[in-house]
Amino acid sequence: MTSVSDLMETLEYGPSVEDSAAVRDWLARQGAFGHFIGGAFTEPGALFDTRDPATGQVLARVTQGTGDDVAAAVAAARDAQPGWAALTGTGRARYLYALARHVQKRERFLSVLETLDNGKPIRESRDIDVPLVARHFYHHAGWAELRDAAFPGHAPLGVCGQIIPWNFPLLMLAWKIAPALAAGNTVVLKPAEYTPLTALAFAKICQEIGLPAGVVNIVTGDGETGAALAAAQVDKIALTGSTEVGRAIAGQLAGTGKRLTLELGGKSPFVVMPDADLDAAVEGVVDSIWFNQGQVCCAGSRILVAEAVADRFETLLSARMARLRVGPPLDKSTDVGAIVDPIQKDRILSICRASVAAGAELVGGAAQDGCFVAPGYLRNIAPANPGFDQEIFGPIATLSTFRTADEAAELANNTRYGLAASVWSESAAVATDLAARIKAGVVWINCANLFDATAPFGGYRESGFGREGGRAGMLDYLAEPQVDAAPEPAPTAPVAATTGRPGPKGLDRTAKLYIGGAQKRPDGGAMYAVPGGLAPLGSRKDIRNAVEAAAKAGKWTAMGGHARAQVLYYIAENLSARAEEFARRTSRAEVDAAIARAFHYAAWADKFDGANVQAKPGHLLNVVNEAFGVLGIACPNAQPLAAFMSLVMPAIAMGNRVVAIAAQDDPLPVLDLYQIFDTSDLPGGVVNIVTGPRDDLAKTLAAHDEVAAMWMVGGDLAAVEKAAGGNLKPVWSPAHRDWCDPHAQGEIFLRHATQTKTIWLPYGALPEGTGSAAY
Repeated sequence: MTSVSDLMETLEYGPSVEDSAAVRDWLARQGAFGHFIGGAFTEPGALFDTRDPATGQVLARVTQGTGDDVAAAVAAARDAQPGWAALTGTGRARYLYALARHVQKRERFLSVLETLDNGKPIRESRDIDVPLVARHFYHHAGWAELRDAAFPGHAPLGVCGQIIPWNFPLLMLAWKIAPALAAGNTVVLKPAEYTPLTALAFAKICQEIGLPAGVVNIVTGDGETGAALAAAQVDKIALTGSTEVGRAIAGQLAGTGKRLTLELGGKSPFVVMPDADLDAAVEGVVDSIWFNQGQVCCAGSRILVAEAVADRFETLLSARMARLRVGPPLDKSTDVGAIVDPIQKDRILSICRASVAAGAELVGGAAQDGCFVAPGYLRNIAPANPGFDQEIFGPIATLSTFRTADEAAELANNTRYGLAASVWSESAAVATDLAARIKAGVVWINCANLFDATAPFGGYRESGFGREGGRAGMLDYLAEPQVDAAPEPAPTAPVAATTGRPGPKGLDRTAKLYIGGAQKRPDGGAMYAVPGGLAPLGSRKDIRNAVEAAAKAGKWTAMGGHARAQVLYYIAENLSARAEEFARRTSRAEVDAAIARAFHYAAWADKFDGANVQAKPGHLLNVVNEAFGVLGIACPNAQPLAAFMSLVMPAIAMGNRVVAIAAQDDPLPVLDLYQIFDTSDLPGGVVNIVTGPRDDLAKTLAAHDEVAAMWMVGGDLAAVEKAAGGNLKPVWSPAHRDWCDPHAQGEIFLRHATQTKTIWLPYGALPEGTGSAAY
């Protein structure tokens, strides 16, 4: 007979299976599911099976959505939106609060249903996912109440199309529906084809609380249904999914005017420094990768370990991995559950085989009967190995080493993704330094995979853009305050010329591009006629050179806001000293506006703060406004000096380096700013100015991989958005306006000049009884 002491040594617990009878009875009573449209379930249409990945058993039959189904759902949401938006904040808050309470009342039911449909261990569904679902609805009930006071002048977008994946079916639903409803929007949501059941159960909750018909609509189906939703007459698409699908939707929406947020794939670094608590770091790997089968886009699947402690870390990791239990997800003693579908299992194993063929060694990671893969990791894996950078999305990590903090940061950023990172060090200075250097939207310090409704979540680079959660997430579901837009004059096609057109003051001169802090002749030396002389006819090569110069000026981004403010004040001062001279080239009103912009954004440079946010007990949550890096700007074709300064000053005040395409028809006043910049201690490469055919140059700029974000005023916006979609950079198109108007400036420019980074830092001792399950 096994003794208690033996059990305490081996931790071999007996089976403890959660009873699923109530959920299975409910599924049997429902029969085949239709869509949830206009507050009611439709008659089932063409059906497909959703299965328990642990057993292969059919759980339910669900309707495959068509384009007509999507159109009906969008029409229902459109009809309901004015009435929903017209409710008081308190009115919307009460419905969101009711959703939270009803989710809490059904926590056990929803947890079992989620585990049956998804394959994740019941501990994860019960202790993490469903409590967070309730948390999101509670949190956003507060935002519904506070919306008008917290976001003055903002308004609902209208109807939001939302597409979610299979790894967190109910939690992703809450992430998207809660802020959309709090803002006054209505929604059409498409759950993943593998895991639609908790979304359909949520629809039942919407009926129970009396949510107005059409406010929430759910259409089930596969990728074709999602494509139909992306093409429908909605005002916003919010996608959580693969980078490939995100790229396709970004191209599809180019030029439509629809808002877009993307939370996409990742290959997140898990950095273990020499002074880390190795036992804690090993548990972090378990939490991040193995307890959820690695089916998390932000999982720390690239383990980077300091060479000095790599052997000890790997010994501990291997021992811990050997004790993990792979088995039935409904067993409360199971650590690693089922992969969601055999197709995904085959993909995981295929990547492992390719990685081994390229020289890596697979430790663990064996395929098991059914839809199970044992936890494992790929060691001795080089950066060129396909497994190093490819998102495996399974319980397989990679493990490689580094020697210095600089090398750790370089390896961490050696990816096209930028969703999340985890840093382990007993030194706060070391940990926070790396957190600042790693290009990711979320960084966990000495912890992993923590989430909260107050914490903005989203990625950099090809992990997408936009945020879900907190204040930033709300802003992504609100329309910005309206401005008095003015029509932009169409530019004249630039023609190569040797003689310029005299300006109103009789000026006649030949200008040069401004790249890397110096005047440059355009590639090929071509010029075109503008008022007052000749302007450089910029080319693709000139854009490339300007971006390279901006990329090398990274010290500007690293400077503090106070230091940047001094430079902007100096620019304003020097421009003021030469105001009459510049007024002869444009107008006094434009010069005064340009000076005002430099002063205004100098004032903002050290005041557009992040925030410390209340989230989980024992964690300092720091939300930082971080510069994009290299930002492209295509300026309008009117008021060249005032518009240029209105766009460039906020961008550089926040630490970006800019490649700006000046007003096509009258760029000389802007090109003359090189004298101001050179005498104002602005480092070379911070501002780069290219002139020529704006739309063509803007497309080239938007397609450049080193450009992290793009601003475009007027012009061929659709082509620019399509070019930017290739590498998934955000494009902002502020309305053309009177750029001399003092109201043309504002905080909204600073928001679009930054991206949100969320840093989690544990501190202090947790109150008694507050473990992760209690959060």
